[in-house]
Amino acid sequence: MPKTASLPAPIRNSWLPHLALGVTGHRATNPAYSAHAAAIAAALEALFARIDEICAGLPGTRGPVRLHSLLVDGTDQVAGERALARGWDLAVPLPFGAALNCAINAHPDTLADMEALLAGRPAANPAVEAKAAAIRAITARARMFELADRDAEIEALWRAHLAAPQDPAAARAFDALVSDKVALAGRVMIEHTDLVVAVWDGKVANLPGGTGHTVAEALKLGAPVLLIHPARPDTWRILGRPEELGVPADPAAAPDFARLEAIIRAAVVVEGWSPAELDKERWHPASSRLFGLYRRIERVFGGGGGAFASLKTHYEAPEAIVTGSGAEVVAAAAEMPGGDPAVVRELTEDVLPLFAWSDGIASRLADAYRSGMCVNFVLAALAVMVGILYLPAGMKESKWGFAAIELLLLGGILALTAAGSRLAWHGRWFAMRRVAEYLRHAPALLLLGVARPTGRWPRVSGGAEWPEHFARHALRDVGLPKVAATRDYIRSGLERVVLPHVSSQRRYHIGKAHKLETVHHRLDKVAEACFALAVVSVMAYLTLKGAGALGLIDKHWAGTLSPLFTFFGVAFPTLGANLSGIRYFADFERFGAISHVAAEKLRAIEERIGLLLSGAPEALTYAAAADLIHALDEAVVEEIASWQSVFGAKHLALPA
Repeated sequence: MPKTASLPAPIRNSWLPHLALGVTGHRATNPAYSAHAAAIAAALEALFARIDEICAGLPGTRGPVRLHSLLVDGTDQVAGERALARGWDLAVPLPFGAALNCAINAHPDTLADMEALLAGRPAANPAVEAKAAAIRAITARARMFELADRDAEIEALWRAHLAAPQDPAAARAFDALVSDKVALAGRVMIEHTDLVVAVWDGKVANLPGGTGHTVAEALKLGAPVLLIHPARPDTWRILGRPEELGVPADPAAAPDFARLEAIIRAAVVVEGWSPAELDKERWHPASSRLFGLYRRIERVFGGGGGAFASLKTHYEAPEAIVTGSGAEVVAAAAEMPGGDPAVVRELTEDVLPLFAWSDGIASRLADAYRSGMCVNFVLAALAVMVGILYLPAGMKESKWGFAAIELLLLGGILALTAAGSRLAWHGRWFAMRRVAEYLRHAPALLLLGVARPTGRWPRVSGGAEWPEHFARHALRDVGLPKVAATRDYIRSGLERVVLPHVSSQRRYHIGKAHKLETVHHRLDKVAEACFALAVVSVMAYLTLKGAGALGLIDKHWAGTLSPLFTFFGVAFPTLGANLSGIRYFADFERFGAISHVAAEKLRAIEERIGLLLSGAPEALTYAAAADLIHALDEAVVEEIASWQSVFGAKHLALPA
């Protein structure tokens, strides 16, 4: 195994950011659409051509544009055909299993045609069969993520509706569940996109799963929407906030191509940075012997092993994680019923090695930064104490030697601070730790098709947002799994991937919180003891001085012991102050509190997963599972934000 390693070759060679679009719009039967179908198709073609042109003019290398669509007739299918013709990827979050989706969207009006379509046979009605054939033709060229968890329930409601078409209760029950599932698929689409293209007349916005509802949901989740009015398809506008839906469009306004380019650029480019920058980071197989003071302080004051035992930590190699700590999750992913081998391969070859690589680098940089600051405090204390050590040593004539050592110690502080600043330990640690933490729970996200919406990724002060950009695209590169998300698939993912991860992270944070709180408490006590000893030393000197003045003891005792008491009077406060400085800098108590909060959140998620898995089978739905994974993702991001708020302004600096 090499002593250092840059970004793993499979990741460096295959990872590419790409623009992700979503599309929603009226069906072919909508009067506003059917009256302008040809113009809408032409407008979509021109828009896609312009998007290709913008992408081609941006710096760096990208993968093909990926279009997400539910592929119902009308806008969705037209956009899908145009995307495939351009060589774009087409990803389809289906509201139902493929067969049921095809049957529902072909709109059969008889049980016989419904049964035929569900069985994969042609429908007797030519119009129905033509719709079904069009759906089959385009979905065959797409990556389909089928939300098939409630297919049996939907099929039963549909049969009841077709058997009694005049029964309004049966129609409402079927339509309500179908709308909910379409809205859920629309949410999945939005989560995976940078920009939603919508063909909508603006009339109905409250029908779950409808175009207006999808537009409103996208804006709520922070995804901009390029809105095309079907009657004026050449004069589209871009919305960025839900409130803009209430602002009337200006029919004379020209399309805002500058804003379109800005959105695309922001989605796929980090100004002044490229993935090639990561080649500068070197992965090491073990921690550095030079930067172990912070962890030594944790060991001495926090317990959990011999105080002076070896602190050398071996980092898991990127190529070893699949057979090491990641073996169970890889096996679980491979054994999920009907799972996608391509996603398992991406996890094995790219995502997990990238996590191990970034985690090892972040850990080593953390040691350098935190230990560097602790060393500064120690050197500062030693400089003060050595500077006056000549007094109790009775070596006034050699004061210059002590001064020289003091100068060396002070020089060491300056040199270490300069090195930390020049090598950017603080910023690099922050960046790599964020990458690692975003990827730590990647299997839970990727295997169940869940993603953090683009507009909900954290914004980092100072503009150093490349870790969020990099992690988002590393996850997006895998894309939606090509699976039918049945209840068995969802149960397997929750039981064997999500729950073990949540449980292990909860235990980790509980242990970490206890350890850090112990370190804080013990450092506090030692610092207090140092100040108490300083008081004792000063009082002892004054007592000797007073006793001598009163003739109770020889006056010379106070004079003889004065240098020693002076040393103690300076050394103990200095040591106490620097221990307090280390405690303040490391913020053990607040970090412990952050871990305690994270553990509580994870405990709540763990309990919810347990309840879902042990409850009624019909309660185990994709929507419920996705909510839990979103809660996990939110807990991770909030923990990162809290951690950054503590250490964000604590750059390696001179001890004050």
